Amino acid sequence: NQCSSALICCLSHYPALFMYMFLHLCVQEAACAYVIILMAVYWCTEALPLAVTALLPALLFPLFGIMKSKDVCMQYLKDTNMLFVGGLMVAVAVEHWNLHKRIALRVLLFVGVRPALLMLGFMGVTAFLSMWISNTATTAMMVPIVQAVLEQLNNYSEVEIPQILSSEEQVSPADADSKQPGQTGKQSEGQGEQMDAEVEAARRKEAAERMRMCKGMTLCVCYAASIGGTATLTGTGPNLVLKGQMNQLFPQNGDVINFASWFGFAFPNMILMLTLAWLWLQFVFMGFNFKKTWGCGSVKTEKEIAAYNVIREQHRQLGPMSFGEMSVLGLFILLVVLWFTRDPGFVAGWATDIFNSKAEYVTDATVAVFIAVLLFILPSKAPRLCSWRSHTLLTWKVAQKKLPWSIVLLLGGGFALAKGSEESGLSKWMGDQMTPLQTIPPWAIAMILCLLIATFTECTSNVATATLFLPVLASMSIGMNPLYVMVPCTLSASFAFMLPVATPPNAIVFSYGYLKVADMARTGIVMNIIGILCITMAINSWGKAMFHLDSFPAWANVTGV
Repeated sequence: NQCSSALICCLSHYPALFMYMFLHLCVQEAACAYVIILMAVYWCTEALPLAVTALLPALLFPLFGIMKSKDVCMQYLKDTNMLFVGGLMVAVAVEHWNLHKRIALRVLLFVGVRPALLMLGFMGVTAFLSMWISNTATTAMMVPIVQAVLEQLNNYSEVEIPQILSSEEQVSPADADSKQPGQTGKQSEGQGEQMDAEVEAARRKEAAERMRMCKGMTLCVCYAASIGGTATLTGTGPNLVLKGQMNQLFPQNGDVINFASWFGFAFPNMILMLTLAWLWLQFVFMGFNFKKTWGCGSVKTEKEIAAYNVIREQHRQLGPMSFGEMSVLGLFILLVVLWFTRDPGFVAGWATDIFNSKAEYVTDATVAVFIAVLLFILPSKAPRLCSWRSHTLLTWKVAQKKLPWSIVLLLGGGFALAKGSEESGLSKWMGDQMTPLQTIPPWAIAMILCLLIATFTECTSNVATATLFLPVLASMSIGMNPLYVMVPCTLSASFAFMLPVATPPNAIVFSYGYLKVADMARTGIVMNIIGILCITMAINSWGKAMFHLDSFPAWANVTGV
């Protein structure tokens, strides 16, 4: 540990020393390894902003003679980056028109406010929205709704507590006559003190239950946001890193990872994880009292009615759907349909029917950019005969403000690292070093790597984690389909459940003051185990059939990887 700390210290504070050592060796593999290690340290410590660290290959690769500057810079705006930008522009439009909030409130009105169903509603809505818009925006929108509902539930709980022993306050006349005159005052005083103590104990118990429910309701939002983003290719950064690295390292892969194929694999896994997470949070924070949490055989209490009214009032304030909202909803549905039907795999998609032999020219990025362009063309209000001028559904000012441009540079930096590793020969060298792993069962390799990445992503950005690990995993020369380890590890990079600083949704939820670090760590470590077990089952069942993982593909036999 001391040696590791010393190495990290040297890498952080004395990069010039290590630069001299590697340049003196005149080995391109060593120079590329130095760049990767330096970027890994800077990404973990955030000594520089993440996006600025991602620019280092554009500086160091030409200086070390690994790649020409023009070749490095071309890696920063590839097809995958355009898919990310186009998809996020649609997400920005959905957020700008408050369509995501209307969807969330509609679903919550449908599921009701029984504690178990309310948590399920919060998790389902958050996961669905996180599939299409950023998990940070989803969490920032959902947590105030959760807070408003919890305030109503807590306010009415305070009113109901003194009524717990109300029936004991009544004394029958017969009991009153039977008491001795000298004992009546003492007994009444003793009964009053006993009742005060019982009411106070009931209040403490109710307060503890309320706090547990607040913790569970807020924690379920950030967990659902992280889980939901894994279901779609554009839902979170690591998924796009995987697609970009596949196209970069294995150009003949035949677009094995596209929107439809990824959704077919990841969506069932998301549903399974979301269900298990809901059951786990129920067990930890609410218990399995079906009468209390599900409301079986009981009528709604005043606090549940008040909480329902809060949701209904927020939905009423949105008013009827405007022309702009309906237009954005229509474009969003069109985007999803075009993504699914472009090249579904089991049948010929519209790209094949329309473009015939040039179907590979049209990718998911083409569809995303097409819909994004329409957002800047179509009007936000119904056109009138007298006036043709109208604001568009999305303006560049709004898009520029809300798009996370830093992620574009992060993705580009990852692609540059992958290309540099290939050009320098580092990928081949690292792959050769992993040959002894052939003696270990593939499922064990995948599980260990998932555990490693799930731990690493608690300390650094999930995009940075995927960027560092995926090129290494792709170079493993152990006669196994690269997707067998790359897909599970990509999903594991999004499992940042344990620490408030691990991901922005965790930080947003933690800022409301209900949770302690210990609460998140205890609950999150089980969530990590649940996630790894679910991924292991998924990749060894329907994942094998979808991606043909039982055989080594011809496209993976690439020189230099």
